[in-house]
Amino acid sequence: MNPHLDDTIVAVSTPAGRGGIGVVRLAGEKAAAIARQLVRTPAGKDIELQAGRASFAIIIDGESGERIDEAVITYFQAPHSYTGEDIVEISAHGSPVILRHILEQAMNRGARLAEPGEFTMRAFLSGRIDLTQAEAVRDLIDSQTLFQAKAAAQQLNGALSKRVQPIKAALMNLIATLEAGVDFAEDDVAVLANDEIIQRIDPLIESLEKLTRSISYGKLVHEGVTLAIVGRPNVGKSSLFNRLVERDHAIVTATPGTTRDLVAETVSLGGIPVKLIDTAGLRESQDEAEKIGIEKSYAALADADIVLAVADASAADSCKKPWDSALKARANVIFVDNKIDLLREGSQSAEKTARSGHVQTSALRDQGIKELREKIIQMLSGETSQHEPGFLTNERQFQSTKDALDAMQTARDAVRNRLPHEVLLLDLYAGLKALDSLTGQTSTDDILQLIFAGFCIGK
Repeated sequence: MNPHLDDTIVAVSTPAGRGGIGVVRLAGEKAAAIARQLVRTPAGKDIELQAGRASFAIIIDGESGERIDEAVITYFQAPHSYTGEDIVEISAHGSPVILRHILEQAMNRGARLAEPGEFTMRAFLSGRIDLTQAEAVRDLIDSQTLFQAKAAAQQLNGALSKRVQPIKAALMNLIATLEAGVDFAEDDVAVLANDEIIQRIDPLIESLEKLTRSISYGKLVHEGVTLAIVGRPNVGKSSLFNRLVERDHAIVTATPGTTRDLVAETVSLGGIPVKLIDTAGLRESQDEAEKIGIEKSYAALADADIVLAVADASAADSCKKPWDSALKARANVIFVDNKIDLLREGSQSAEKTARSGHVQTSALRDQGIKELREKIIQMLSGETSQHEPGFLTNERQFQSTKDALDAMQTARDAVRNRLPHEVLLLDLYAGLKALDSLTGQTSTDDILQLIFAGFCIGK
């Protein structure tokens, strides 16, 4: 990232390609001055930009002064902008030629081409957002479902920061209390007893443990889940796959062994991206290509977050499944009895299938597909229903929280071993440093302010 943060930067902020509107954004001290040189009023006069208001303008050729396009210019005056600096957004027609012209003209007048993520980095450095909110910007842009977008918007609004802040505040108060006892003992500042220190550390450990566990929900929302459809050949796996993706993606024939490789597609179920994988039928085979497909099926079964175990309801041996051993230790398995259209009403097989507790479907006739979707969503809801606002979404956040938790546990051990408070403070500061990577740095002045405000040193 370019270290020259005092530069005025410019970039096209809309996706590459053609569209109805394209936006060029300028940020920095000279943003307004540069923008004024690129446009004129419809009457051909210099334009006056007003903070917080949009103005209609004509984009001109910097050399000839000829009219190029019409645009709407919006001026956000510091500090009331995304980056905390002056920002000007020029909304022109979304022609790559027009947008490139605006970009080049701005650069000719002193702006620098922004680097990837530089606008958001400036927002972070100016204190407008913290690191977790900056990551939420990326998550919001990358969201594939409305549910993901809502979750990212919560994070962008500071949900994770708000959850971490009370933990951090309590830790800072504990540090301030112990520092006061160590540094100002001559002023009769009381030192906490070990039992009281543990009573103040234990809630921090409990909160951090809950926060670290939220990574499973965060990854579910952010990355989605993988669902593998497994079963013997010709039980209707590919037909179920096509019903769930709502189009004929996988090849379906009456010949067993048609699917010899994994077929995958991502759909939204309950707002969660679900990667559906249609697999080769599980059976003994001498065909080399099919054997490779079956090996991939077992690998997909092992890696999947959810498994649809499909059987032919009309087959006499439908309950004898060769993959049973692989499923015994798994919790997230949905058993599906397909081809119920082949069962005679009132037959022994029909009664047995009805009693099985499995989801009953007929992919051919679209029976039970709605119930199958609901069953999958119900399983996903079990993962997503119990969570607090603010959760970890990536490995960086998880590692920072885990480091803070480890530091708190080490601090508790230090208290129990009756180590000096100077040693204990090292562990507490290590925990604070780990939390700083989530919410921003804590300065020495912050600690000192707590010490003096809380204990009235010098009276």
